[in-house]
Amino acid sequence: MSTIHFSSKPALRDPILVAAFRGWNDGGSAATVAAAFLKNRCEAKRFAVIDPDRFVDYQQTRPMVSIEEGQVREITWPETEFFHARLPNSKRDLLLVIGVEPNFRWREFSKAIAELAVETNVALAVTLGGLLADTPHTRAIPVSGAAHDPALLERFDDLEPVRYEGPTGIVGVLHDDLSKAGIPSASLWAAVPHYLGGNPNPTAALALVQALEPLVECELSPTELEKASAEFDRQIARVVEKDAEMRSYVTDLEDRLDNGDEYDEDEDEDDDEDDDDDEDVDDITSETRIPSGDEIAAELQDFLREQRDDS
Repeated sequence: MSTIHFSSKPALRDPILVAAFRGWNDGGSAATVAAAFLKNRCEAKRFAVIDPDRFVDYQQTRPMVSIEEGQVREITWPETEFFHARLPNSKRDLLLVIGVEPNFRWREFSKAIAELAVETNVALAVTLGGLLADTPHTRAIPVSGAAHDPALLERFDDLEPVRYEGPTGIVGVLHDDLSKAGIPSASLWAAVPHYLGGNPNPTAALALVQALEPLVECELSPTELEKASAEFDRQIARVVEKDAEMRSYVTDLEDRLDNGDEYDEDEDEDDDEDDDDDEDVDDITSETRIPSGDEIAAELQDFLREQRDDS
């Protein structure tokens, strides 16, 4: 049984693979928002999917039903989708993978993507991710880049060698399979303010896209993300301004950053003080399901349409 189901098999020119997965690797939906932007910006076309039945626990990642005028219109399953496109002003193509982190059969899932990368002669693979960190929303989103190939370290100064040890997500498994297949790969991680982690964060997505541009060697012109990011930042600023405790907490994070303290991944979920701080912004950080890339893209389009109408 084939893991990947093709509707077509496009001929790709020296492609670059970019992958983003909803779930554990996607704090603030930074990776999937960035991937949705790439899909729209490059007018990418879907050519294959991974059926979720063998890989996804539907009680954890439920299919979505769309209803119109009281009638069931469509059920959307959490598929992993493959898209292809021409990179803007480039002689290379984009192979875009957008999906959900699987619950089962990680090795089969990852190996199938790596094999497709080999079959399509992928020259470089880049995964996108978001991690929750003690960083304030008032400062630029830090993006860390790690290379899984020595040649990439020499080629791109901003990439660091992989040193992380500990639990990993599907992107870690995918990089291992890509390495075994001889495909150079790198990962980009945006540090998302942990107290905003429940919301899709276009500012973090914008930081990932900007960090991706040197790797794919083309300008992606993320104007839509820039507008969405500016509006998102204004909304957060208004909420924080009304809450003295939150202002104090953000100021503390700024002071720690200014004093040279590096941001830390938010792993201490049982810290009572942090829990109290998080409750102060429940109206913008309530825990909700992680929306799909298409849903996020639609929200960004609605926002931009409203801006044009107001103008």
